[in-house]
Amino acid sequence: MKSYLECWTEVAAVLFAQALAGEPKLEDSLPKPMARDAFGFAATVAGDEEGRFAVLLDPAILESPLTGEGVDQKAGWAELLREVADAAAGELLAKTGKKCRVEKFEEIAGESKISRAFELRSGERAWTILVRDEVRVPKPAAQKSALPAAAAQAPGLAVGAGVELLLDVELEAALRFGCKELPLGEILDLGPGDVVQLDRHVADPVDLIVGDKIVARGEVVLVNGNFGLRVTEVASPRKRLESIRCLF
Repeated sequence: MKSYLECWTEVAAVLFAQALAGEPKLEDSLPKPMARDAFGFAATVAGDEEGRFAVLLDPAILESPLTGEGVDQKAGWAELLREVADAAAGELLAKTGKKCRVEKFEEIAGESKISRAFELRSGERAWTILVRDEVRVPKPAAQKSALPAAAAQAPGLAVGAGVELLLDVELEAALRFGCKELPLGEILDLGPGDVVQLDRHVADPVDLIVGDKIVARGEVVLVNGNFGLRVTEVASPRKRLESIRCLF
């Protein structure tokens, strides 16, 4: 499963080539000493993965107008790296379903430890870029303890021993994009290439169904080449529990 660092690397390679002059390539490299006047930026990430992600740049990179002629190069790099950090969070969601966001983005002067080294190459020129990755999934113990606590505090739902016994029960969930009533004759006449128009606009949220109950609504996303659901609305815990009545 991809990490934030891997998503950042993929996004940076694409955006650097698109946004910087000369379409430079980002390549893996061995760590190299960085000059004392090196500069960089750090993003504080929060969500399903959290921590600090820092990028340190070779100061010589400011001598080339990579971010545009007549532009403050440091400000240009700050804007570009913030865009990469945000896009990496979106890529992580698309590839793994993990939600995270950049809560803070600030300039830094250096880093004592390095996770990965790159070279940004444009023609005969090359600049070192160092990355320190401290973005991690929270410890499992914290995640496990959060579920009963959140459920116990939910209005109208008391989680007792009986409910806790059901928490590991596997249920079949389905996405409903819409529906349409058709006469039997039209159904029998359906063939390859026919289009059935549903009662839901493409911008409307889709339903997550368990049993015969709607437990959540959201937006359709792609996760590792498969359809997924980004949840935007959820039913109350009691209504979600009611959805399993018909299954027992």
